[in-house]
Amino acid sequence: MAFVDGSVVNVALPAMEKDLATSVTVVQWVVNAYELCLAALLLVGGAAGDQFGRRSIFVGGIVVFAAASLWCGLAPDAMQLIVARAVQGVGAACMIPCSLAIIGASFNESERGKAIGTWAGASAIAAAIGPLLGGWIVDHSVWRAIFLINPVLAMVTIWIALRHVPESRDMQAVRGLDWRGALLVLTGLGALVYGLIASPTLGWRHPGVIAAVIAGGALLGAFVWEEERSPNPMMPIELFRSRTFAGVNLLTLLLYAALGGAFFFLPFDLIQVHGYSATMAGAVFLPFTVIMAALSRWSGGLLDRVGARLPLIVGPIITAAGFGLLALPGADGSYWTTFLLPIVTLGLGMAVSVAPLTATVLNAVPAHRTGVASGVNNAVASVAALLAVAIFGAIAIGVFDRALDQHLASPDLSTEVRRVLESAHGTFVTQPSSADLASSDRTIAEWLLKSALAQSIRVAMLFAAVLALGAALCAALMIAPDRPTDGRSAKF
Repeated sequence: MAFVDGSVVNVALPAMEKDLATSVTVVQWVVNAYELCLAALLLVGGAAGDQFGRRSIFVGGIVVFAAASLWCGLAPDAMQLIVARAVQGVGAACMIPCSLAIIGASFNESERGKAIGTWAGASAIAAAIGPLLGGWIVDHSVWRAIFLINPVLAMVTIWIALRHVPESRDMQAVRGLDWRGALLVLTGLGALVYGLIASPTLGWRHPGVIAAVIAGGALLGAFVWEEERSPNPMMPIELFRSRTFAGVNLLTLLLYAALGGAFFFLPFDLIQVHGYSATMAGAVFLPFTVIMAALSRWSGGLLDRVGARLPLIVGPIITAAGFGLLALPGADGSYWTTFLLPIVTLGLGMAVSVAPLTATVLNAVPAHRTGVASGVNNAVASVAALLAVAIFGAIAIGVFDRALDQHLASPDLSTEVRRVLESAHGTFVTQPSSADLASSDRTIAEWLLKSALAQSIRVAMLFAAVLALGAALCAALMIAPDRPTDGRSAKF
């Protein structure tokens, strides 16, 4: 449920924006409310499972997730949808870490690798199904249905968990949860993201934007201070004293920010600019996931042969090339000539990167801290997706609005077309809503809107390429050459 829901929503975002008659700024919160609570509470959810029972927290997370999904599907307006998505994130923060911890506790060492491999394969299948399933549902029903299937899945999952999954705890786990740390990172990230998302509409000099960014920075600084002094920190700061651990997490932040930001805006490009159906837009992502899954074993073997540093330089560079190729399409062109090669390139780049990234995270810390290190790295990836949607949104909306202003500067536009362009600021909607437009004016307005949106997405993809190159630079400068690793299981 969590992995499907994380990917299924993006394909439905254009339909949500149109149906709720809202702006892309509000739609960003549909994604970020979920990512915010997931990123802030992921480590707390894992610690709660260790202390109070992994199956209990897992089932509790499913109940919360299912109830929030029902709320999402029935939400009458955008504000309730955003709040419900935040509650979904709380449920996912309990489900995701406990699912892997249950596997670790349920299998002995000789069988655990195969079990984790099965879990990773199921995660990859879910990530592949999500966009395609979401697109099909949006095309043949309403976007609300993507949430309403979760309660049905939840009932089956709870029955399986209670009947077949044994309860387990970590009897040596330190008692108590780091609620102060969780509250500080939740409010700090929330304030920072609010400032970033509001900046295109209000402007960077607006007191609310300035206050939000300053407050977010201060709260995140307080979070670091709290974690250094907490007896049971959710994110042990001393781990970052390892140059390699700090470097690989910075690489994770940049690489997954590039991926999250690009994949947020790609459905807008496919559906709004190129006229794809939601199902076709979901299918565009399939080669990426298939390549990731197919090459995971090969990537592990590459890790055994050459170590982690070289793949962590080459992989992000290949990924950057994929983003660069996505920046080339304008407002026309077929799938085969515009999107297939970039998506395949992205899949290859990430396949080269993922196994070495995970192995480097685990090898950079003592053996007894690998669980904490993996949790921190997953939390960093979630924070990357959260910040990416806000930052990419601020950039793309700014470019979109400036492109519209350039079109409005033309003296040849009719009054009706001007009115359409002026009302489109900040919306990312390319279909004029005015029913009284003449056919010729409608054609002109649609072409200008698509041109502006294509230009903004081009800039977003180029920014993603820059971030991916920054990830490669982190690997080159901060990760020391190493001996080939033992090819530990990759994270999907």
